[in-house]
Amino acid sequence: MASLVLANSPSPLLAGPSNRLLKSKTECFSLFILFQHAIEIYSLHVDCKVASRFAHTVITSKIVNRANESREATFEVELPKTAFITNFSMSIDGKVYPGIIKEKASAQKEYDTAVSRGQSAGLVKITGRKLEQFHVSVSIAAASKVTFELTYEELLKRQLGKFELLIKVRPKQLVKHFQIDVHIFEPQGIRFLETDSTFMTNELTKALTKVQNETKAHILFKPTVDQQKINPELDETLLNGDFVVRYDVKRGATAGDIQIVNGYFVHYFAPHEMPVFPKNVIFVIDRSGSMAGRKIEQTRDALLKILQDLRPEDHFSFITFNSKVAEWKSSLLQASTENVASAAGLVQTLSASGGTDINRALLAAVSILDKAEGLPERSVSMIILLTDGQPTSGESNVEVIQENIQNAVNGKYALFCLGFGFDVSYKFLEKMALSNGGIARRIYENADAALQLQGFYQEVATPMLMKIEMQYPENAVERLTKNNFKLFFEGSEIVKSGTVLLMVSFLPFQHASDLTLKEEANVKEKEQVFQNQIYIFGNFIERLWAYLTIQQLLEKSISAQEEDQKTLEAQALELSLRYSFVTPLTSMVVTKPSDQQQTELANKPTELLLSIPASAKGFCVFLCSIKLEK
Repeated sequence: MASLVLANSPSPLLAGPSNRLLKSKTECFSLFILFQHAIEIYSLHVDCKVASRFAHTVITSKIVNRANESREATFEVELPKTAFITNFSMSIDGKVYPGIIKEKASAQKEYDTAVSRGQSAGLVKITGRKLEQFHVSVSIAAASKVTFELTYEELLKRQLGKFELLIKVRPKQLVKHFQIDVHIFEPQGIRFLETDSTFMTNELTKALTKVQNETKAHILFKPTVDQQKINPELDETLLNGDFVVRYDVKRGATAGDIQIVNGYFVHYFAPHEMPVFPKNVIFVIDRSGSMAGRKIEQTRDALLKILQDLRPEDHFSFITFNSKVAEWKSSLLQASTENVASAAGLVQTLSASGGTDINRALLAAVSILDKAEGLPERSVSMIILLTDGQPTSGESNVEVIQENIQNAVNGKYALFCLGFGFDVSYKFLEKMALSNGGIARRIYENADAALQLQGFYQEVATPMLMKIEMQYPENAVERLTKNNFKLFFEGSEIVKSGTVLLMVSFLPFQHASDLTLKEEANVKEKEQVFQNQIYIFGNFIERLWAYLTIQQLLEKSISAQEEDQKTLEAQALELSLRYSFVTPLTSMVVTKPSDQQQTELANKPTELLLSIPASAKGFCVFLCSIKLEK
């Protein structure tokens, strides 16, 4: 989102995004301009290059102050929470003012020294479900020009069978040179590609072009000023809504696709056309007083729909809790028509009152799974917790609860924690989920909360593989990212990265009851794929490796002991600085002209929250074995 705001100009309210376009977003940023007569944005360009899922986005805004006095403007960009800012600069009348990324404490000390008024409010803040907003203000002299440029990078996550880029287009004025470019390169081949928009008219459709071949695509949206107008008589813009690009890649019946550039590799693994595991799921539903009203109504609506999506071979049960814990049944039931109908009757009677005993409710769920009999031999057992508040009844110490649940689960089941609203301690839920093989997700208190709950269930409803171990010969690779994965769900993707060594030997893994997939890749052939591709942004696989490693180190640190946590954060900090990523451990120091407040800090908000010479690689063969239970 590139936004231009005058200091004395009121900020209009932002319209909410389309509910239809808020499902499974893997990349989104928002573009809108607030303006006043004297300030003209004469160019706004969004250039997004996606190379093998790794997105590199540059937003450039050029403005001029046509007033006869200086004016203050604010550049704003809304970017994905999972993205890392990598660069920012302002160019004022030819002089460049760059942003410098430093360790957070060091950057804060520099800021405090430079600015007498003390702490910065920060240049980045969370603004939505999957968005955070970067903003910086600068005073522009009369008749002066300023160019803002922001760069960020993100690994796109596959959800429900697709990758998605969302661009929120809200310029709030006519822009002479307005352009969005999306370049996609996928060596596996592009299986499908589509665009969608909430504001497109017949006239604007003429400004949209899409060129695609087997592995490449280019989407260009470049409306003229006349095409942007609501009607010829008014200087009001049509560009007010969402512009979406969705795609997926082709996949063969192999152990995935391996790509190699400059000694770094990335391995994408997403098998398809495999049978789905039966699942044994216990829904643990908060019915405390804080859930009263709309929350409990939306929970009922979502659960009724989820019940209809259970497969006949699945087994399920419900536990509801407030100050007391109520088990619907003492054991899991098969998802027969009769049992689903009986459960629906229970769901329709849910009401809210009392306190919140999370500890006893989760321990009861684990106990039911421990005692379960007659379940399919090879099935996936999981617990899905939905709560909107802090533990207030029974055990209320969150650290004790986390320890109790981890000891009880003991690696046997996956725990997914859904936090409804903002009164809940998301950090508590996140640590508990990550410590037990699951994930946490915040459910936002909007009209579509029931759809959010259903959408999450759809992501985990179809487990295809479990206990996945990606094995590589010891002398073949180094510096590997996460190697073991508890579950793989249909429509998702496992991504692993590391460095490739010269000497390779391969020892196949065999296990009588396991499914083993093998993949062999010739390094020289793989590297040729990316030669002379001018639209590829440099050493992108190395940067993808660094991005993925930092994300996983930070995630691992959440559930680690204090001493291990410090070690993990130190490793993540070193990589953040080496690759110039603004992460939760670093800040960007933004410098301004000397006649203004000279520094500000860009901090990453949280929810609370070696290559080898080319000549040596020509004859390497890279092999991989994937061990998994099926």
